[in-house]
Amino acid sequence: MDEAMSARPSMVKPHVPHPALPGADWADCYELRIPKSDVTAMAAARAMLGRFPLWVRLLLRLRDAVAGRFGLRTTRSDQADGLERIGFFPVVSQSDRQVVLGFDDRHLDFRVVIDVRDDDAGHRLVDTTTLVRRKILLGRIYIALIAPFHRLIVTTMLADFGKRMRAISSPTLP
Repeated sequence: MDEAMSARPSMVKPHVPHPALPGADWADCYELRIPKSDVTAMAAARAMLGRFPLWVRLLLRLRDAVAGRFGLRTTRSDQADGLERIGFFPVVSQSDRQVVLGFDDRHLDFRVVIDVRDDDAGHRLVDTTTLVRRKILLGRIYIALIAPFHRLIVTTMLADFGKRMRAISSPTLP
């Protein structure tokens, strides 16, 4: 396997301030190098976020049960609002190279930005940036509690996407 194409995403410095959420005060970014392809940001977002593994769905159910008690949005909030969604994330904006997902809530504003671009070595780079503007103390507490799970989920979803992209780009043996 090409050493430059690790199966695991790398944490990289997020670009802040970011136009998707200029007032963000918390951000992270993970980057994955995949084989050169014509995959768009929307296709990458759907592949990563369209269906979660069972353990992530169980964590989200737990999060919804707790968040609902505090009057916060759940993964089922506003499902009938007519917005295009990937998973439970509303699409804020999209182009071939970038899709922005997210919502504003009482305790924080949240965006996930998926960017795709080609590098100089003939690979495709997929970046997943999470941006958060914490509005109140509850937002700060929330991020502190979920950050370790967030990192695990993002890296797992990116790594799984990378495995699928490498599998479809690998030559088949006779």
